[in-house]
Amino acid sequence: MAKVTVDGIEVEVPNGATVLQACEAAGKEIPRFCYHERLSVAGNCRMCLVEVEKAPKPVASCAYPVADGMAVKTDSPLVRNARRGVMEFLLINHPLDCPICDQGGECDLQDQAVAYGHDHSRYAEPKRAVKDKYVGPLIKTVMNRCIQCTRCVRFAAEVAGVPEMGATGRGEAMEIGTYVEKALTSELSGNLIDICPVGALTSRPYAYVSRPWELRKTDSIDVQDATGTNIRVDNRGPEVLRILPRINDDVNEEWMADRGRFSFDGLKRRRLDRPWLRVDGKLKAASWPEAFRAIAAKLRGLRGDRIGAVAGDLVDAESVFALKSLMGALGSPNLDCRQDGAAIDGSKRDFFLFNSTIAGIDEADALLVIGSNPRTEAPVINARIRRRWTLGRFPIGRIGPAGVDLTYPHQHIGEGPAALRTLMEGTHHFARVLREATKPMVILGRGAIARPDGAAVLAAAWEIARQADALRPDWHGFNMLHHFGGQVGALELGFLPGQGGRDLGGMLAGGVDALWLLGADGFDTSAIPASTFVIYQGHHGDRAAARADVILPGAAYTEKDATYVNTEGRAQRAWLAVHAPGDAREDWRIIRAAGEGLGIRLPFDDLPQLRAAMVAHAPQLGEPFARAGCGDATGPAGDASALSDAPFALPIAQYHLADAIARASDVMAECARIYGEVPALQAAE
Repeated sequence: MAKVTVDGIEVEVPNGATVLQACEAAGKEIPRFCYHERLSVAGNCRMCLVEVEKAPKPVASCAYPVADGMAVKTDSPLVRNARRGVMEFLLINHPLDCPICDQGGECDLQDQAVAYGHDHSRYAEPKRAVKDKYVGPLIKTVMNRCIQCTRCVRFAAEVAGVPEMGATGRGEAMEIGTYVEKALTSELSGNLIDICPVGALTSRPYAYVSRPWELRKTDSIDVQDATGTNIRVDNRGPEVLRILPRINDDVNEEWMADRGRFSFDGLKRRRLDRPWLRVDGKLKAASWPEAFRAIAAKLRGLRGDRIGAVAGDLVDAESVFALKSLMGALGSPNLDCRQDGAAIDGSKRDFFLFNSTIAGIDEADALLVIGSNPRTEAPVINARIRRRWTLGRFPIGRIGPAGVDLTYPHQHIGEGPAALRTLMEGTHHFARVLREATKPMVILGRGAIARPDGAAVLAAAWEIARQADALRPDWHGFNMLHHFGGQVGALELGFLPGQGGRDLGGMLAGGVDALWLLGADGFDTSAIPASTFVIYQGHHGDRAAARADVILPGAAYTEKDATYVNTEGRAQRAWLAVHAPGDAREDWRIIRAAGEGLGIRLPFDDLPQLRAAMVAHAPQLGEPFARAGCGDATGPAGDASALSDAPFALPIAQYHLADAIARASDVMAECARIYGEVPALQAAE
């Protein structure tokens, strides 16, 4: 450790730390434009100049290493004059169009210009003009404002793993762009907006919509993938205008995937805002009492084993627990939350959680990915895997379709379960790589077990982890990667078939006469028998709503206080940002009211009572999250030798249209068209 004196304050920092880090350890704020904590050091904006004792001139603190006994001044006359000079140079070509810039009020350049800028300019020469670049449908560029900090270039290359941005030209002719003008091919491109210190890169959907001081800001959780990204929902009145990530180093650091960030316009399109009843084959608007009477008239005449319920992928834990309580009161064991048909063994949490935790990726020293593409299923987690790869000594193997670009080099072991057999038998050299690793990881994609031999695939993946000594009290290397934010919560609450109960396949095969779909629109609803009475409770008029006999309008994730559980089993709270439209209500309230219509009084009247009952049923949802090792290496019930030869298929073929909110979004529809996720004819329609 090195002892450094900063403005008379002595601090101790690790050897190899920079002067800027030492200054921050002393509580001194250093202005910067090019420096970012999660990117490599560029040292090209020079705004972070400080005075170091015995140095002949001010030094760039972001790129200058500390030395034991160093004395630093951060606010001397020399430093202030140096920073004023840098600011004057930065503003030579800056257009100063703050009144029309979407970054206004949140701009680092504005903030620093107040502190170090002059009230006039000494330059009379014309400002340079730079052509705006096209980088895709999500980012609006005004390159006249660019100060060439290269944060965007470094983020694209280092974090996103898509080195498509860079600088062309030299000197005054230097410009930042994509070399060949095209849309960025990254699922993390929206983060370029956050890291840009000026208004050169702003949100295209948010352009000229509002100012930051007009917005009400609410903490929430992104449910459109299973990472559990911490977000902030910004709204003005009843409308969500933008969604931004919050910092959580254990989950998403400060990054966010594009689908969760930009699909917010889908929250106001195709919404269900009133109950509907099917009368004479047509859906007609109804009142809440009419809808509940129709449900009661149908369900009262049915035995419990003829009623089924399916929980969707974006549903909060409170609503799942409420529906499970209602089904239990009706005597129904027919519950399922696996719309994709995944053969998940719910007998032990270890079988369906990301047990190493997201932060644990940083500790792993070997990785096997089975039947998954983390880049589209969980882009933020994939970025973390890439960061671990950049540190070196991290061999990665993958079993699944060939030709998949994960943004980092990896060894393609095979396309199907045959490769799993070679690893279990030890005939493939990557089996030795896993065995020789200190902390090996196995990531099993949920899509790999959504097939007839899914139970065997799950058992085989567990066996590979066991053979690699990844199932220890001090390290749990078996991980399942889920796709959406409501999937793990339902599994934690045991929303699975009870004794003698039917799964989704059994229900669709005519095993029930009434089917309650709680936000469940991720399966082929045309497979529901025509004689089945369908109750659809959800927030979008998506696939399942068209088949329903009764539609109950629910609230989206931005419209309720709710608990969501991410892929690692971390329970997190989201808060109400805007109220649900029209007559839509929180899902648990709808279920409780429907129960009263059936003569069933559920044991909770408000949200605190519901949460208390939920935590009593699943205590882990109320406990602080902590990583646990593997105390019991006993595998799941599947037979690892019953693997088929069918290759794995990736479950998310259309990243930008993967959920009901995204499918209602015009922005996501445009992205799907540009990135070729839908045929041109379908996009035109």
